[in-house]
Amino acid sequence: MSVVFGTDGIRGVANEGLTPEIVLALGRVAARHLGGSSFLVGRDTRRSGTLLLAAFAAGVAAEGVDVIDLGVLPTPGIAFLAQQRNLPAAVVSASHNPFPDNGVKLLARGGQKLDDATERSIENDLDILLSRQAPGVAGPVGAGVGVIVAEPAAARDYIEALVHSSHLGGARFSVVLDCANGAASAVAPVVFGALGQELTILGAEPDGTNINAGSGSTDPAALATEVLASGADVGLGFDGDADRLIAVDANGEVVDGDQLIALFAFDLDERGALDNRAVAITVMSNLGLRRALEARGIGVVETPVGDRQVTDALESGSLVLGGEQSGHIVFFKEATTGDGIRTGIRLLELLARKGRPLGALAAEAMTRFPQVLRNVAVREPRRLGEASAIWREVAEVEASLGGSGRILVRASGTEEAVRVMVEAEGLEQADACAARLAAVVARELGAGG
Repeated sequence: MSVVFGTDGIRGVANEGLTPEIVLALGRVAARHLGGSSFLVGRDTRRSGTLLLAAFAAGVAAEGVDVIDLGVLPTPGIAFLAQQRNLPAAVVSASHNPFPDNGVKLLARGGQKLDDATERSIENDLDILLSRQAPGVAGPVGAGVGVIVAEPAAARDYIEALVHSSHLGGARFSVVLDCANGAASAVAPVVFGALGQELTILGAEPDGTNINAGSGSTDPAALATEVLASGADVGLGFDGDADRLIAVDANGEVVDGDQLIALFAFDLDERGALDNRAVAITVMSNLGLRRALEARGIGVVETPVGDRQVTDALESGSLVLGGEQSGHIVFFKEATTGDGIRTGIRLLELLARKGRPLGALAAEAMTRFPQVLRNVAVREPRRLGEASAIWREVAEVEASLGGSGRILVRASGTEEAVRVMVEAEGLEQADACAARLAAVVARELGAGG
């Protein structure tokens, strides 16, 4: 059995592609590779979370490492505690995916995402352990086994750190929070309430099956509706593990990650705080963002998809800001990962400084090119690189756009799918080009279920 890391850990349908047996073995291998006197674990609100967290924790303890179970906590909260305590960590979450899916994100000691070499080593050892072809490695016995201890109160440290990081002063906004019935549910309302904001709360009643369902950053329609109905200044929508933020302005218009990056980059630059005058963005970032940054003389470092790729670029380039269109935004001097709640605080601070509504600021910051994204379910996404017929079609479509558009075709790191993204000056043109390419991808790689 081969288990492969995607753009953010391993994922699959819980108890099917991602079984307790696999996760237990992953716990053993992670303990061997990541070390530490203890290992932090936490999860989002999925029904399968307790099952898989128990399996992972058992694997770690079987290697003689103690486990601290943080319970339900946002991914950035777990990363924060790993950084504070200089421990490795695991997050049982499938982020923005629907609730039947789950996954495991591993963090090295200090809360950093794993590098490629460490991921490959873990994959290889996990394959050996699961194959049963190699003799098993005897674990400790007696007093040598690890213990698993719950520490749900650790969430307070993360909450207090977020509140103390704020420079809002007495600024007060009417804010709608959509917690996606996920890990933000018990954290975000406490944080923004402590900051004196006037709150309306959505999606904070998780039942194990409603995470991300018609809510949060992946589906901000309900958030936009409530912002309009309540006359709020701004809406903040998180995803299941709260490492993403998508905003909604007072007119009910979505402000995505690209627009937020533009706003933050310009604000930091005006205050002389945008180190090296560049930001890290991914290949999925809108062409309008690139042009807006370039017009201000701000450099762009382009990375593959994934916030780990962004943080690598931030570290290597000594940069302070980066992120993704999806709302993963990293303030690298403050955190090792994207943090939706932290991003929401920074957005309110920006609004307070500017004294103008979000909609007006976002409209001035950048003009989005129409962008169409097709997720094509296929049986063999990993054959994309060698599928010459697809790349011939891409070249033809790209030529038809001239210099006024952009195409990206890539295999998903989290699903059996290929992502087809087209940007063009007009929506109809972008949609037609995306449909043409999606049809070729499905034909060449075998349409999936």
